[in-house]
Amino acid sequence: MFLDEASIQVSAGDGGNGCVAFRRAKGEPHGGPNGGDGGDGGSVRIVADEGLNTLYPFRFKKRFAAGRGQHGMGSNCTGKRGGDIEITVPVGTIVKDADSGEVLGDLAENGQVLLVAKGGRGGRGNQHFATPTHRTPRRAEPGTEGERRSLALELKLLADVALVGFPNAGKSTLIAAISAARPKIADYPFTTLVPNLGVVSWERYKTFVAADVPGLIEGASDGHGLGIRFLRHVERSRLLCHLVDAAALDPEDPDGAAEEAVSVIEGELEAFAPELAARERVLCANKVEIASEEQIAAVRAAASRRGLRFFAISGAAHKGLDPLVSFLGGRLEAMSAKPAPVLPVPAGEAPDAQ
Repeated sequence: MFLDEASIQVSAGDGGNGCVAFRRAKGEPHGGPNGGDGGDGGSVRIVADEGLNTLYPFRFKKRFAAGRGQHGMGSNCTGKRGGDIEITVPVGTIVKDADSGEVLGDLAENGQVLLVAKGGRGGRGNQHFATPTHRTPRRAEPGTEGERRSLALELKLLADVALVGFPNAGKSTLIAAISAARPKIADYPFTTLVPNLGVVSWERYKTFVAADVPGLIEGASDGHGLGIRFLRHVERSRLLCHLVDAAALDPEDPDGAAEEAVSVIEGELEAFAPELAARERVLCANKVEIASEEQIAAVRAAASRRGLRFFAISGAAHKGLDPLVSFLGGRLEAMSAKPAPVLPVPAGEAPDAQ
């Protein structure tokens, strides 16, 4: 089951108490203090694991506690340190303090570690309190308490390309056609209830990750339909691929229908996050095998008015997919490329004319 929100409680271990003890050896009836220190409490850390893709395990286990430190002992023996614990979460998880709402960390890389609760410090034994004028101290420090926190976990999937559009626009069919993902596909709205990720291959050995996001409807940013719950999974995507079901456009007014289909999704992206609406995207007329030329041309005109790259495709009939995948892969590669360094020109030399 896909779960992208969870609440947990974490408790670091308390530090052990310091010990009050004195040497009792033959020939040394008045031995000095030798009480050992308490051990430090264990800490709680959260680790990102690329092998996970859901917060579902936290539906059943919500409390995590590290070990407490052992108390100090005589003969200057320090107590054993409490054991740390690590909680694994999917890459892309944001960790927040549930009480204050403060973002503690954004685990966007595999293996990234975040300390969320620090263990208490062990108390000092009485050996530390002996002075020339007070050789038999009978006091020791108690260990300090470990941190305790309520955490809110929020998963934002990491995908290079997000497929957006109305329900039944053909997003699931497209991701199934260009990757090994096998989402549920059916001819009714909101077939897709959870985001699906697929690894897309291009130019033989190159790949990128695409996400099929549940269909958006007008008012999604206000909580209508399923879109608002999953719009945050689009935030991390570098490119958006907007699909329009060309065959579903009103044949009496395809231009008006296409304009409305595109502008509604644009409005929902803008309402959710203005920077999301400004992200680079392509516009695709889908289901072209059953759409008329007028319907396809209407979507092309909507793309032209916005200066967007246009593709006429069919996920079901596998038409026009290679040019789309190659373009998306090429744009992602260009975004990742680092600009060539500018080398300084040696003194007394003029740069070559261009």
